[in-house]
Amino acid sequence: MTWWEALLLVGGGLVAGIVNTMAGGGSALTVPLLVLAGVPGNQANGSNRVGILTSSAAAVMSFRHSQATDISGAAKVLVPTVVGSIVGSYTISQLADDTFEKILGLLMIPIVILTVIKPKPKLDAIPWSTSVTALVFTGIGLYGGAFQAGVGLVLLAALTRAGYDLVTANNVKVMVNLVVVVFALPVFIVQGNVVWAPALVLAVGFTFGGWFGAKLAVRGGEQLVRIFMIVAALFLAGRLLGLWG
Repeated sequence: MTWWEALLLVGGGLVAGIVNTMAGGGSALTVPLLVLAGVPGNQANGSNRVGILTSSAAAVMSFRHSQATDISGAAKVLVPTVVGSIVGSYTISQLADDTFEKILGLLMIPIVILTVIKPKPKLDAIPWSTSVTALVFTGIGLYGGAFQAGVGLVLLAALTRAGYDLVTANNVKVMVNLVVVVFALPVFIVQGNVVWAPALVLAVGFTFGGWFGAKLAVRGGEQLVRIFMIVAALFLAGRLLGLWG
């Protein structure tokens, strides 16, 4: 890993941490950056989880210190999410690297669209039944375990439909992200799909990005960061799909 690749990963992690704090979808930037830095597709997907782990853990700790919400009833979404994430992470780790990169390149387009429109939570809707909630969050876990990128964009909307108020839903969202990566990361490690040097460099940026993201969200910097992330994600998607060199 060269010095400029390290700077690229720290900078990308910083931006992704900010984006994830304010909305979600930051992994749509960092996984392709890892690929561009020379990390094969599935190893980039696994290595990215190290930064997600550190930033999610920091967010969970922040909520715990605030003592603003009670997540004691979160098992109904955490359990199916864990099951889905294990299955998803194992399944995706079996793909060839070039196949994974093509799939990710295609997925980045709807992820960018979700970043623009941001699904709106429906606070006045009738909560889902227990069976529907389990099915939905198993699906979210499958996707999160496999790709992670963009999973936070739909979690708030899904959690409010599961019966959580908006503040608690945001708390549960970061907990779900943490749980998904805690169970998915060991699968990638066992499969040999984590390259530790770039993973740890990226995690530095992710951690600081999560901290700065809270500051920027308050000061109205979200729009500028979001525009940068969208442009970069579209460019990197084109690179993964071979549309340009």
